[in-house]
Amino acid sequence: MKSISPSVICVLLITTLLSNICNVDAKKKLAKVKSGKKYVDQEEVHVIVNSVGPFNNPIEKYRYYSLPFCERHDEHGKEGAVKHKQRLREAIAGDRRESSPYVVKYGENVKSTVLCKKQYTSEDLQTFKESIANSYFFEMYVEDLPMCGFFGDVQGDDVIAQDVGHMAQTAGYGVSNGSSGAVGEGVTYLFPHLDFTFGMNNGNIVSATVKTDATKAIDISNTSNGKDVEYSYSVSWVKETLQWKHRMKSYTDSSFVTRSPEIHWLSIINSCVLVILLVAFLAIIFMRVLKNDFARYMDIEEDAIEEEESGWKLISGDVFRFPKDSTVFCSMVGTGAQLMVTTFIVLLLSVTGRVSTTRRGSILACAVITYSLTAAIGGYTSTKLYFQMNGKAWARCVLLTAVMFPAPVAAVFVWANSVAMAHGSISALPIGTILTVGCLYGFVCLPSTLLGGILAKQYANKDMEAPTRTTKVAREIPTEFPIYTSRASMMMIAGFLPFTAIYVELHYIFTSMWGHQIYTMFNVLFCAFVLLVIVTSAITVSLLYFQLSREDHRWWWSTFFNGGMIGFFLYAYSFYFYFFTSGMSGFLQASFYFGYMAIISFAAFLMLGSAGFSVSLIFVKYIYSRVKCD
Repeated sequence: MKSISPSVICVLLITTLLSNICNVDAKKKLAKVKSGKKYVDQEEVHVIVNSVGPFNNPIEKYRYYSLPFCERHDEHGKEGAVKHKQRLREAIAGDRRESSPYVVKYGENVKSTVLCKKQYTSEDLQTFKESIANSYFFEMYVEDLPMCGFFGDVQGDDVIAQDVGHMAQTAGYGVSNGSSGAVGEGVTYLFPHLDFTFGMNNGNIVSATVKTDATKAIDISNTSNGKDVEYSYSVSWVKETLQWKHRMKSYTDSSFVTRSPEIHWLSIINSCVLVILLVAFLAIIFMRVLKNDFARYMDIEEDAIEEEESGWKLISGDVFRFPKDSTVFCSMVGTGAQLMVTTFIVLLLSVTGRVSTTRRGSILACAVITYSLTAAIGGYTSTKLYFQMNGKAWARCVLLTAVMFPAPVAAVFVWANSVAMAHGSISALPIGTILTVGCLYGFVCLPSTLLGGILAKQYANKDMEAPTRTTKVAREIPTEFPIYTSRASMMMIAGFLPFTAIYVELHYIFTSMWGHQIYTMFNVLFCAFVLLVIVTSAITVSLLYFQLSREDHRWWWSTFFNGGMIGFFLYAYSFYFYFFTSGMSGFLQASFYFGYMAIISFAAFLMLGSAGFSVSLIFVKYIYSRVKCD
């Protein structure tokens, strides 16, 4: 009986491990997951402040207290906010949560009460004025429920006094409320009063909103003499029937989020139609390949069959001639396989609810951990293929696999983090998080990659099992061929068709990644991902058939590039989104956006390039095993 591949066993073990980790964590916090924290009347509720920043530039975030708001006082009367311990997902998302001076008690309504009085200098007022002109908004949390709002407005703009659910409806994604860039000549208002509204149900806090009161706005247009500002707030508690476990539903059902699942499913139907057409085309190809077998049963004359002999049969002695730079090639294939498994597991955990999709940073943190745990797959796949290509320096192949994706990520991270630090933004990761991720790579990812290479060296089948023998002298490749079969044309086709299959879904993914929307249609995304892999594989095989038919045996690299061309289209789309859709601007935002989109596009290139090559290898072995060769 044929043994199961170690890579398959590894995938099953990792999926089981991640699922068990989630289950253990869930069991430890079962009571909290089911009912949340239980409050009693008059118990203190902590209002946590997080950040301020331009609405259109989500990456450009700064500490809440970078602006001179009221700060919490300690027992000695000294101002100073208490920083909260960060989870990995919070650090990755750029959260820097700190305590606030707001006194809120469970179930106790508070009429307008003074928070503090601030004496602002002209410099302080100018800072506020510039921030308001650039549509700065604040972000707070109560029991992990986000609350957002704008703390000022410029005359002539719509007054912004909305909760997070209505901010996007008023402001519009990519539309600025206030002057963009320089401060205008209009009247600038500061909103020093906040109205908190909390929903309670059986001791739980199930909803939280904050609104700024424009009727108590203060004119800060004149910054020459300074101004005294009195901050105040009010608290209202309302009884709700919403259960704690469904409390995030109010955010996903708000106008902030797309409520047209029909659009998503239409894109899936479009992808399915494309898959059907491509599969039909491949079926025609296979029918042609098996024509000789059918001829035995149809009594077709052999001469008629030979007249239709295809060009791909003439290069049987060259088609398994290994590519140049086989070490790099094998490393890219292995890394792509690892990324494919990582993406599949993360999407599966998101669909099944194992990962919180409504909390920023959760999916990215899960991806970082999963990538480290699946490193053995990359090492095994690349080393196995390297040995099948008669490679000798397998250790170099493993090492290259270990750095193929992390090295570009590290380079982009160093650049983006340096820019964020220069701007004083909290998007710069703290040293503790950097060390955590570094240790995860050094003590988990790197050794696992080496382990995968060792397993491949010891147990993998090192025979390519080519159905034909390779000749000593390479066959000359024809130089004249139709333009549509050129490499450039085929690469464009290979990238364009899969891109059209996911174009609709890309818009919602981008507005979630680089905006304020919450993406929840992970079941649709999972289907789109599976269809994308199928479409890419089918197109790559179809184009490979045309390449072999024109007697071009250099198919190894071309199939990888054809499969990975979606990455180039993805990066091209990111430019369109940035300049024509998002409303983002500034050097800091651009550094993060284009840097990390390059990484995401490179990951798509490796992942789908590996898939395209793997299916192509199976296809080539199959068709050449069905013909008699000299």
